[in-house]
Amino acid sequence: MQIVNKPRFITKNKRYCRNLFNDISRDRYLYLLMIPFIAYYVLFYWRPIWSIRIAFMDYSLYKGFKGSPWVGFEHFIAFFKGPFFWRTLTNTFMLSIYSLIIGFPAPIILALLINEVRNKKFKKITQTLTYIPHFVSTVVVVGIVMSLLSPTSGLINMIIKFFGGNEIYFLAEPRYFRMIYTLMHMWQSTGYSAIIYIAALAGIDQELYEAAVIDGAGRWKQTLHITIPCILPTVVIMLILKLGTVMNVGYEAIILLYNPIIYETADVVSTYVYRSGLQEGSYSFSAAVGLFDSVVSFLLVFFSNKVSRWLSGISLW
Repeated sequence: MQIVNKPRFITKNKRYCRNLFNDISRDRYLYLLMIPFIAYYVLFYWRPIWSIRIAFMDYSLYKGFKGSPWVGFEHFIAFFKGPFFWRTLTNTFMLSIYSLIIGFPAPIILALLINEVRNKKFKKITQTLTYIPHFVSTVVVVGIVMSLLSPTSGLINMIIKFFGGNEIYFLAEPRYFRMIYTLMHMWQSTGYSAIIYIAALAGIDQELYEAAVIDGAGRWKQTLHITIPCILPTVVIMLILKLGTVMNVGYEAIILLYNPIIYETADVVSTYVYRSGLQEGSYSFSAAVGLFDSVVSFLLVFFSNKVSRWLSGISLW
């Protein structure tokens, strides 16, 4: 009687399936908790991807996908040759550069400062107060900013007039918009973003600090030679993720803040998509602009990840 040995890969597959089934059975309640999140992403992120094809169609709500004709790259060409392409692209990158230069270091500095506080109660209160603004509605935050900058009753203009100056209508001057938006966004997000760096600081081995104290290093040298190098991988990863959102500058706050007078510096790609799609009804054109926005964001993440891996050996993948 001849014995036929089963192929090795079949045995491995069976073993893998058995282990997978055992893992799922053991952690079934954890997997059940994942179902709402998976359903959310499937319904609102993955399923709508198929609708991207309207960017290549002359889409009509009445004709639907089957009745609307294909036009290829016509909408992309119209956007590239249009009068608003360079304006929206420049404004988007400028707001992102402002955010990178001013907003990105802010949570790192805040985390380092909080880490140096020795009174635990004061430390917890400070951390709580700094990340509360993240949970305040954008509409409320914009309302506060508009009240502070009001030319008649705003606190900022009252201070200017107190020192003998003339009131300034900040939201009607294009040159002020970028700084106003950057500072507003920084105030709202700095405390919440600092949580990641505070967690990274908590994971630093305390023996490193003890050895530095024995060698005579003060608090400043400890920060320079221990703290910052230890959280550098986290900083690099966050920077890569930040570069991936360069084209996404928070259109909700911009729409609430801006007006046609300051479109020169305030109109970005995402607000242009909103106006052309929802206000003007050019669904295919706005989908093409939005797809261009997403492609640029993907390329920025991809290349920044490669550059980071080449320079420092730290990357997302």
